[in-house]
Amino acid sequence: MPELPDIAAYIIALEPRIVAQPLDRVRLASPFLLRTAQPPIKSVEGRVVRELRRIGKRIAIGMEGDLWLVLHLMIAGRLHWRPAAVKLAGRHSLAAFDFPNGSLVLTEAGTKHRASLHVLAGEEGLRSVDPGGIEIFTSDLNSFRDALTFENRTLKRALTDPRVISGIGNAYSDEILHAAQLSPITLTRKLEPDECERLFAATRHTLGLWIDRLRAEAEAGFPEKVTAFRKEMAVHGRYGQPCPRCGQKIQRIRYADNATNYCARCQTGGKVLADRGLSRLLGSDWPRTLEELEALKRR
Repeated sequence: MPELPDIAAYIIALEPRIVAQPLDRVRLASPFLLRTAQPPIKSVEGRVVRELRRIGKRIAIGMEGDLWLVLHLMIAGRLHWRPAAVKLAGRHSLAAFDFPNGSLVLTEAGTKHRASLHVLAGEEGLRSVDPGGIEIFTSDLNSFRDALTFENRTLKRALTDPRVISGIGNAYSDEILHAAQLSPITLTRKLEPDECERLFAATRHTLGLWIDRLRAEAEAGFPEKVTAFRKEMAVHGRYGQPCPRCGQKIQRIRYADNATNYCARCQTGGKVLADRGLSRLLGSDWPRTLEELEALKRR
């Protein structure tokens, strides 16, 4: 699933292409994509794009008249910049947003139709899809600690809860915990003050590092290869490979459709976490589906 750095890269690439441009036409190839009826999708056609925002893992396209197109890519949704009025071909093509200078095409691999499009009116409409997690780069240590300990959860679960911190998912939570040298199953209310400070710094540093890396790619060309698995990552997707810090093999815990990757020497005091039992632990601390996870909101 595209996370904060990936969404930031998309926005960086889209801004010079669509801001101040009129949206000529919206073409929907899938009836499952559009999740709202009012305002109607046709109401955005002919309007000029005024701004782009990130809301959690969503991309919000602000149109004149205070209307918003909000895209959630979920796991397999991806954006592509194509020639104007390009034909929507193949079953993976879900929609095209036609501008005078090109078309923004949304595709989704697989058959589960998890990606979504909302048409919303005003700031109140945007708030309806905002899970409420803090923005890590505009928050201080105290607000980070308060959000993290609002409920007593595993660190892995807390970091990926959209009500806690905005925009983090499975991939970057692995990278953050490795950078902080903390176990994914440590409970948030068991963190020592210095550990919380370390986690706060690691979260900012890791996300900032990847935003900078992906920004450079987005400025060179539209990001066509957004993926959760990158060779420069320390632990995510690197099961069985050497830890870049200590050289020990990366371990993992598998549960549902997810896997937590970690280094035993760097993060768990040399202890290899028992996969079966901890799969149950993490599974019980995790929504049953990704849809449930992404639908969470602060009460």
